[in-house]
Amino acid sequence: MVPTFIMVGFVGYNGEQYLGLCMRRLIIAGGGIGGLTAALCLAQKDFSVLVLEQAAQFSTAGAGIQLSPNCSRVLHHLGLEAGLRGKGFLPEGTQFRDWRSGRVITESVLGSAIAERYGAPYYHIHRGDLLDVLLEAARAHPHIELRVNARVEHFETVRAGSGVQVRSAGTTESSAGLIGADGIHSKVRQDLWGEQQPLFTGNVAWRMLVPAERLPAGMVRPMSTVWWGPGKHFVHYYVAGGEFVNCVCVVEKSGWQVESWTELGDVGELRVDFVGWHADIQTLIAHADPSVLYKWALFDRPPMPHWGKGNVTLLGDACHPTLPFMAQGAAMAIEDAAVLAACLGADQSVANGMQRYEGLRRKRTAGIQQGSRRNAKVFHLSGIPAWLRNRGAARARRGTMDGLFRYDPLSVVQSD
Repeated sequence: MVPTFIMVGFVGYNGEQYLGLCMRRLIIAGGGIGGLTAALCLAQKDFSVLVLEQAAQFSTAGAGIQLSPNCSRVLHHLGLEAGLRGKGFLPEGTQFRDWRSGRVITESVLGSAIAERYGAPYYHIHRGDLLDVLLEAARAHPHIELRVNARVEHFETVRAGSGVQVRSAGTTESSAGLIGADGIHSKVRQDLWGEQQPLFTGNVAWRMLVPAERLPAGMVRPMSTVWWGPGKHFVHYYVAGGEFVNCVCVVEKSGWQVESWTELGDVGELRVDFVGWHADIQTLIAHADPSVLYKWALFDRPPMPHWGKGNVTLLGDACHPTLPFMAQGAAMAIEDAAVLAACLGADQSVANGMQRYEGLRRKRTAGIQQGSRRNAKVFHLSGIPAWLRNRGAARARRGTMDGLFRYDPLSVVQSD
């Protein structure tokens, strides 16, 4: 049910006192990558931030992720470069290869060339390691408070346009605004817009980490490698400074639709999924640890025409969940955080700032959602369509990279 937004009083204070207390305080629902980055960006703009995480601890579950220059520039701006370089990996390039022969279809250079061209580097990093970097910075910041076991249960506005009261774990907190960064199953989005069921894409993903020391020397090059095959693909790259190889593979399947980061998969099923593929893929699967082999169904949502109402908005997967076919899910949440903080910092009205933020972000994030959905088909082509894809891959890749990486969320508000 969509909640009724009502005017309520704040016990012990009149409206002006309430505004004075809350005008620089914001609440974020969700302590993932998007929520913590938003907290740091907002604290940098002198906001006081309360992060409410529903889990008992800030989860480090998940796979490796790729941080392209459009988002790594934000993390560097927050002073996190040392942490990223210590825990991440700087790839030399990206390669696309044929599933059976291993022939290189196309490749592009990353490394120092990409950093010089776009002003920020490209990282591979495990999601848990990135979260550790963000948590360390958030815990050290005097304007950020972190709470666990704190699911948002209900929220309501206080005098239209002037603030929000949020109930969590039996406590009511007051602030100038609420940001829902609580994932694809967002409670904040549901309370704003009603229940909206995601759609199963027909794809099931696997993820695993393989210790690099177990693999033949030189088998995995220092780059992101994407193997294209009929109805499926396989991606691998180094994380943790090269200590592990992160593998994510996606297979078109029906009859299994469990959407969970922590659902264990069966290595025998994974072997069957990739029977006949190149020997390198067989070697990676052979060295998978069955105790940390995970499988999850990929779900999708269409772009939303509106994200928030008044002093409440959404961020990251809560408003634009992105399939992993452009490696931009985390990047979009990080971009959101920087643009939202800049908009709120530049406007006396939280509602106006949030509206401006949504206006600046909807087209870009919708384009990434649609591009990722399109790539889900392109990656899995076979026959003549695959041959045509391979011939045009290099040119298409160059155009996509430039459009993605040149975007600067730190200056988009000034240029608006």
